[in-house]
Amino acid sequence: MSSTQFDRRALLRLTTGALAATAAAPLLSACGDGGVRAVPRAKDPALLPRTTVRRIGGLTPDLPGSAAGVPDGYFRYPAVPRRATRGTPLAGADRIKATAETFLPPPPGRGDNAAWQAIERLLGTEVDVIAVPSDDHATKFSTTVAGGNLPDIFQYPETGGVDNKAGFFAATCADLAPHLAGDRVAAYPNLAAIPRAAWQGAIFGEGLYGIPISRMGTGGAGFYRHDLFAAAGVGDLDEIADLDRFVELCKELTRPREDQYAIMAGATTLIAASAGAPKDWRLTGGGGFVHRLETEEFREAIAVARGLYKAGCYYPGTIGMSGAQKAKYTDMFKNGKAAYVYDGIPAYLTPGTGYIEAMAAIDKRFDPRPMRPVGQRAVAWLDNVALQNVHITRASEERVRELLAFADFMASPFGTVEYTLINYGVEGVDFHRDARGNPVLTKKGGADTAVPWKFFGSAVPALFSSNSARGVRHVHDAYRRLVPMIDADPTLRYSSPTWDSKGTGSLLTLESDGIKDLVSGRKPLSWFDDLRRDYLGAGGEKARREFEEAAQQSTRQGRKK
Repeated sequence: MSSTQFDRRALLRLTTGALAATAAAPLLSACGDGGVRAVPRAKDPALLPRTTVRRIGGLTPDLPGSAAGVPDGYFRYPAVPRRATRGTPLAGADRIKATAETFLPPPPGRGDNAAWQAIERLLGTEVDVIAVPSDDHATKFSTTVAGGNLPDIFQYPETGGVDNKAGFFAATCADLAPHLAGDRVAAYPNLAAIPRAAWQGAIFGEGLYGIPISRMGTGGAGFYRHDLFAAAGVGDLDEIADLDRFVELCKELTRPREDQYAIMAGATTLIAASAGAPKDWRLTGGGGFVHRLETEEFREAIAVARGLYKAGCYYPGTIGMSGAQKAKYTDMFKNGKAAYVYDGIPAYLTPGTGYIEAMAAIDKRFDPRPMRPVGQRAVAWLDNVALQNVHITRASEERVRELLAFADFMASPFGTVEYTLINYGVEGVDFHRDARGNPVLTKKGGADTAVPWKFFGSAVPALFSSNSARGVRHVHDAYRRLVPMIDADPTLRYSSPTWDSKGTGSLLTLESDGIKDLVSGRKPLSWFDDLRRDYLGAGGEKARREFEEAAQQSTRQGRKK
């Protein structure tokens, strides 16, 4: 059996949560049914890499970050990028098969992609990348698992996936702890720059089974039109003292005759964080876990959102839009149809399609800026520690080291030769430099760099825009304010098999659909109690018990030491 092929029936059992003694059984730890049984546990810190903050020598940020998590900001790109890896790190290695999601149109293939060819020359081997549209990623992943033919390295879907993650990873993926735990990560210095909190989300069962696609801790609370807010009397977000003032502002910003509304698609995250509700779980003083659907803050947030919808503050027809329609409603915001839209901060400075660049091209009066939760009770959610994890399929030790070197290459930091190829491509073909020496993508460059290289490895991204120092300042300032507001995630240190399997899958779908029904008025507000009951019954209650069991075990173990 090859390292990338497993018994199809065994993997199908994994997707239904029952690992059985099939041809894959030698890959599984022993338990009653011949498979790996996921159990609640505290995550072993000994599995974590010893992380460092790595900066390439000679590159000084214009806006320094902080140890607490504020990212570095840059106004200029290095004239002569330095290497972040040595030589051709994969010289002589077999061809790599890799799969990740994409939020962009399909890129041109290797033969017509100068950036792809240059990356392979620097790596020393060929890489076959399958870029799967984000909305098809979960389905494609399930099909691949069922077919028992996983690629060498793959990105796990953000939603959906298998029922028993710990069992699936133990059966199919390489445990990376022997290669990365503690000081071993020093062999891969770009991966060593990934924060510890991100690595915690890559622990499943008794192993380290993933490489985080690291992000900046919080994704913020969307974007708002500062020009519209200022015209309505709010020149600074600190002037919005509470949710009552936010509601008043939204009503002032809603002008149907001008085809302009306050909210595009939804504002639940912003409103809930402003009310002080937790992202998912809250740890009580007695050591118990409370889900946000059980809190008064979240119930209040739904009532506020419902009131705004009833008042006509949502752009008509957008509240029910799915992820597949995200490009449609974000484009509507960029074209001036609303004063607020929810999206992650990383989308702000993206070359070509980012909010500040795209909206300036439409109307220079548009002034989009990162939104943050408002009012005295506001918290920022720790919801962007990592986009997701990438995983290495079980293989020989040598092959695992090669694939880690591949991920380390892709995690190269801002301003390096590798980073330049991944993000901008080949100079003179994919990008040119402007008068300030900053790279500007050509039309071909926008296509060539659509290969999702950055989803196979990424440390915390730096803040940079080739044409908007103002935009860099806005994002840096947003993080400077958001980081102190971050509400700690009490579940990061614990494993709940039910939450691992359903938290971003069936439970999230159930909750999201229910919230839309409540906000839109399809269900009465009293139905909130039914939604909470259904959520807990579908796995939320079991996840709570598992988190509490893991926390209690951790406490007992700590007392014994």
